[in-house]
Amino acid sequence: MNQPEVDKAHADIGLVCALHMEIQQFLDRCEHVKKYTGGSYVFRGGFLDQVKVAVVQTGVGFARARAATQALIDAHSPPWVLSVGFSGALDPKMKVGDIVVGTSVSDLHGQELKNDVQFPEDREHGLYVGKLINTDAIVRTVEEKLRLAEQHAALAVDLESLAVAQVCQAENKGFMAIRAISDDCSTDLPPEVISILGETGAVRAGAAVGAIFKRPESIKEMWKMRGDASKAATRLGSFLEGVVTQLYEARH
Repeated sequence: MNQPEVDKAHADIGLVCALHMEIQQFLDRCEHVKKYTGGSYVFRGGFLDQVKVAVVQTGVGFARARAATQALIDAHSPPWVLSVGFSGALDPKMKVGDIVVGTSVSDLHGQELKNDVQFPEDREHGLYVGKLINTDAIVRTVEEKLRLAEQHAALAVDLESLAVAQVCQAENKGFMAIRAISDDCSTDLPPEVISILGETGAVRAGAAVGAIFKRPESIKEMWKMRGDASKAATRLGSFLEGVVTQLYEARH
């Protein structure tokens, strides 16, 4: 009697991120991680214990996130897809490394998707649950962040979560947005951050060198930014390990 065919491409959980740095700490906790490219996107797959995960690295922005999410679902058909990565804090009480779980994601044009997430908030220990806002470009200044918070009653801002949510809704997939704060409301990001980050998420080395040449003090600001991102990635990797395991166990 023939054995049923095993779908080796199927994943239990799909994760969508813009940058490799955002997901590296989580992937370090996985085994048998393999990498391949599809179009202009980078895919990785592996196992967190018995959970088969598939990750797509989209690059920066809404359109790339939407197309890459569709490609992830088409290739690996995960029942759950998580939009993960860094975000900017809109609440002055938030610190670098705090986690935000989105109950809804909206943009500046009135589009909003609510997510029925039952997740216990614990702000004392850096876990926030609430609304995320998506913008078309990196929100760099404290003034911009505080204005967004006032206008939209959101906790944090990123560029991709709504795109992922829209594809998941159309494909009838479970969705969560989980973001780690990489920049708080204490200082502006250096203006060079916009020019040195390419569309695919890779750092444009020439732009970085040029920025340092034009404004030498930017090297200190960018070094701090990298340290904050590393802290956020470490916290995100640890948090995702628990979430991915819980989502898998809830289905088995």
